[in-house]
Amino acid sequence: MDVRKMITNRELTMQDYAAMLRRRTKIILIPALLAPLAGYLISYAFPAKYTSQSVVLIEGQKVPESMVQPVVSSDLTARVSTLQQQVLAESKLRPLVLRVFPGKNPAEVGAIIDTIRASMSVEAVQSDLLSIGTSGKGKRSNASSFPGFYVKYTAPNAREAQLICNELTTLLVDENSKNTADAAAGTSEVLNRGLEDAKNNLDSMDAKLAEFKKQYVGQLPGDEESNLKILTTLNSQLDSNTQTLSRAQQDKAYTDSMLAQQLAAWKSSQNSTNPEILQKQLSDLQTQLLQLKSKYTDDHPDVIKIKADIDGVKKKLADINKASSDSTEDSSEKGSVIESPEIRQLRLQLHQYGELIAAATSDQKRLQQEITVYRGKISLSPAVEEQYKQLTRDYDNAQKSYQDLLAKKSSADLTVKMNNQAVGERMFPLNPADLPDSPSFPNRLLFALGGLAAGLAVGAGVALLLELKDNSIRNERDAEAVLELPTLIAMPWVGVTAADTNGKSKFWQRKKAVGDRSAAVRA
Repeated sequence: MDVRKMITNRELTMQDYAAMLRRRTKIILIPALLAPLAGYLISYAFPAKYTSQSVVLIEGQKVPESMVQPVVSSDLTARVSTLQQQVLAESKLRPLVLRVFPGKNPAEVGAIIDTIRASMSVEAVQSDLLSIGTSGKGKRSNASSFPGFYVKYTAPNAREAQLICNELTTLLVDENSKNTADAAAGTSEVLNRGLEDAKNNLDSMDAKLAEFKKQYVGQLPGDEESNLKILTTLNSQLDSNTQTLSRAQQDKAYTDSMLAQQLAAWKSSQNSTNPEILQKQLSDLQTQLLQLKSKYTDDHPDVIKIKADIDGVKKKLADINKASSDSTEDSSEKGSVIESPEIRQLRLQLHQYGELIAAATSDQKRLQQEITVYRGKISLSPAVEEQYKQLTRDYDNAQKSYQDLLAKKSSADLTVKMNNQAVGERMFPLNPADLPDSPSFPNRLLFALGGLAAGLAVGAGVALLLELKDNSIRNERDAEAVLELPTLIAMPWVGVTAADTNGKSKFWQRKKAVGDRSAAVRA
């Protein structure tokens, strides 16, 4: 039967673990005591390295950020990382190496540069960890409100570590000042170019908008209501004009008919004074007189009447001949004088009605043309409004962009002035690089603690391995697990003590007693 397997089948208690620890105490303590000593001695096998450290403080700008925006990024970690990469560039490190280590050849300079890159580190610190001690004048200035960072450099000797750490700190501070000045100047230059482009764009949009207003004058969105009012007024005027024209045409037709009647009457009256007509009448009367004389005597009434008519016609001819011999200067004027005042009045009215009709017809055509124009403007208003809105929107965007760039340009100019007057953000060494009095590596205490941990681990591992290989039955629970039978009775150990026998004989006595007990249990 595999005793070890049967024992592992039961659950171990804290008493079992405590018993194991008591049994294996020596095995655990011996490596735990020897390993720290070994670790401490091993630390002397490594070459010593010294780490020098400086603290750089970042002092915020003296002008409130609500008035003047800074040009540097507010992310300290990103800024410090960028500065570190710039400082570790070969163009920056080569002059430093030649200054600190004169006489080195190019290969050695390259190796030293690689060493500096591997040995330098920059760590940001919390703002509440930075403070400035008491100054020489007795005033204590606290920098807890400003962030900063550590610059660390590790070298084989303390003096070299301090020297290079100071040089790297100076490079970081100078590079930050240069970056800040370049950022302010670059921002101002970029904004100048952007402002010029925005102004040209704004002028172009202004010219387009003015040309559009000139082209579609009276058709802009604000003119639609006035166009409707004007169209309504024109329609009213056209209706009134149509009525006036209709009345004038009716009056002209009536006057024309009256004039025709008056002229007919006047012409009939003028026939009695016409010499040719009178001659014809005289000839006709003489012929009638001859005919009557052939039938009647001179005392016949018809003969007497014809003679009287002949005398009257002759008298009219005599009067006409006399009037024509007195004056022949203006026959047309005499003809007009002969016309009656009614005829002249009717002619004047016809002329006035004609002028009125012509004016009304001209006004009607003009009103119709204007109505057509305004109807066209109103029908085109939606399309014109859409184009006008697009132009206006583009113009507003261009103007807003120009105003924003102008405000940013003013802010950038203030930032440049602020940096030039040394009232902007400032980075300066708070504590210069210190001279380390002890090596940072190897840390002999850490080596000793590491050895202690390793010794404890080795001792615990060996003790565990021994326990796993131990098949001894040490108590009733082990017996129950091995025999898989319940315990009926347990008797205390009775036998020789450890003082009477050595450990080996005691071990065999216990083993024999356990075997006897197991046999008794089986029986």
